[in-house]
This record gives sequence, structure tokens and C-alpha cells, in this order.
Amino acid sequence: MALYITDECINCDVCEPECPNEAIYMGEEIYEINPDLCTECVGHYDEPQCVEVCPVDCIPKDPDHEESEDALMAKYKKLTGEG
Repeated sequence: MALYITDECINCDVCEPECPNEAIYMGEEIYEINPDLCTECVGHYDEPQCVEVCPVDCIPKDPDHEESEDALMAKYKKLTGEG
């Protein structure tokens, strides 16, 4: 399951540089996460780094993009060229 940023985002800029897949970008009003690039940090870290650094806890799992741990790992391998 990819993550997404809710409208509680305060645009503090701490999440974007933490994403190892460069899935986080500035949208029209708040930061957004590209679900095609988000692996919830599977393959990189034990926990999603954006969630770890977010001061307002506004990055939940995206129910519209459900993925298993295996699917996230496959996406990681595809993105990094390890698959």
C-alpha cells in the first residue's frame, strides 16, 4: 500500500528529502506522494522515513493503493534495477 499526505500537511519540507524513491513532490497546495514510486521504504528502511519525520502525523496508508509487502518489494526491485 502506498502512502499519501493528507490536507493536514503544513508544508514543513522535512518529508521530501527523506524519501529514497523521490516519490514525494510539491503539489498545488501541499506535498503529495506518487503511488507508483512509493514503496513505504520497503527495501530501504524498516519504517517509512516520511512518517518517521512528519511533525503533524499526516501520512497514512493510502486505501486506494493497497499493496502487499511482496508487491512493495517487487516495486523496490524494479525502481532500483535489482530485479
